[in-house]
Amino acid sequence: MTTLPETAASAQADSARKPHVTVYSDYVCPFCLLAESVLSEAIGDRDIPIEWRAFELRPEPVPTLRVEDGYLPAIWKNAVYPRAEQLGVPIRLPAISPQPRTATAFELLAMAQDKGLDHPYSMRVLRAFFQDGSDIGDPDVLVKLAAEAGLDAQEARAALDSGAYAARHREALRHAREDMAITSVPTIVVGERIFRGTPPLDELRRAIEDLETTPSPQQANA
Repeated sequence: MTTLPETAASAQADSARKPHVTVYSDYVCPFCLLAESVLSEAIGDRDIPIEWRAFELRPEPVPTLRVEDGYLPAIWKNAVYPRAEQLGVPIRLPAISPQPRTATAFELLAMAQDKGLDHPYSMRVLRAFFQDGSDIGDPDVLVKLAAEAGLDAQEARAALDSGAYAARHREALRHAREDMAITSVPTIVVGERIFRGTPPLDELRRAIEDLETTPSPQQANA
């Protein structure tokens, strides 16, 4: 666990609002799905929303990972599957190769944020990829998933066709890299504390308890 960098703290100090937790993620990272399980358990029945932000691990033109290469099967065998079993989260290595890019999915995340649906949308996309094996780089698939998360399918399709949220996604990536100094996912921001990876449940609970009792204005624009 670390604390917010000074640049991030100053960038987020504009206004205070209801306490929340922010997750910086990439939808092709299995640890983002696993970390949400721990985070939801730590929050429990508290009225603390989970807000999702974009971070592409391999933005265009960086090649995405291929299942037939050695890295993915090894990391899943040694880290993903054991942790998923500990947490009781169903998950499997998607057969899609190379792995899909997530920029299009994140354009719809921006739309979901405007409607307060970023958590159900993000969870639907993560589960579709890691539990159903869906191609989350396919716009048709994404529109269907967006509708299942509560977004209007026609609006989602129109947004993708027009690129309505493309610039906002680019700004979200800039914010993650430059303002928040994000280098890996999942990165979970709780007040002024930052957790990288799947955090220990007890530490996360303490941070959320602190957030609930003494909400910080630094969390405002995470």
